[in-house]
Amino acid sequence: MILFPAIDLKDGQCVRLKLGDMDQATVYNTDPAAQAKTFEDQGFEWLHVVDLNGAFAGHTVNGEAVDAILKATDNPVQLGGGIRSLGHIEAWLTRGLARVILGTVAVRDPALVIEACKEFPGQIAVGIDAKGGKVAVEGWAEASELGVIELAKKFEGAGVAAIVYTDIDRDGILTGINWASTLELADAVSIPVIASGGLASLDDIRRMLEPDAAKLEGAITGRALYDGRIDPTEALALIKAARQAEKDKP
Repeated sequence: MILFPAIDLKDGQCVRLKLGDMDQATVYNTDPAAQAKTFEDQGFEWLHVVDLNGAFAGHTVNGEAVDAILKATDNPVQLGGGIRSLGHIEAWLTRGLARVILGTVAVRDPALVIEACKEFPGQIAVGIDAKGGKVAVEGWAEASELGVIELAKKFEGAGVAAIVYTDIDRDGILTGINWASTLELADAVSIPVIASGGLASLDDIRRMLEPDAAKLEGAITGRALYDGRIDPTEALALIKAARQAEKDKP
């Protein structure tokens, strides 16, 4: 089980949005690279990065900030936001990303995602962002008619490393992860699922460590971490203890 700290990039700064609204952005750090190093020093093992401007623009906008992050941390980094071609995927993986997250293109061109999984095994994740149970695209600005599970099943057997599932209706407002829909998705597909949107407290971490959530790869934490609602040491200690208990099972 992995707890992924999030760095959302807007205009080169580390921000958090409320309900995916670019006009409701809180700046938490003007130096994303320093923030990445802080997360590594706190003991986190992965980093989740989103180019928010890129998600809306359809191409990388915060590339310099991402490059600086990659130089600042030894942790593996996954990046989403505006990555929509095989060339773009290859360029980012060459620059040091552990994996890329494909969102809008997964809806618009699922064949490209399947091809990317063949070209770059283990390095392609799919981002599924849902509003009212339907998949949203273009930086959450547009709703599609696709259901979450319907989209996820398109990639069964393709080699997708993980699905990052975000409930937009909960993102950035600290109401807790939508465990019902997250676990429903995880039960419906064999692809590992990463929960995102609304993680609010250590209670969510504890919930993530319950037996029925063991199928998840982990969860993403953003605002709760920045606001101090989640203490990194406590959260990571809970996860470490759960891992040890699993190892100690006869």
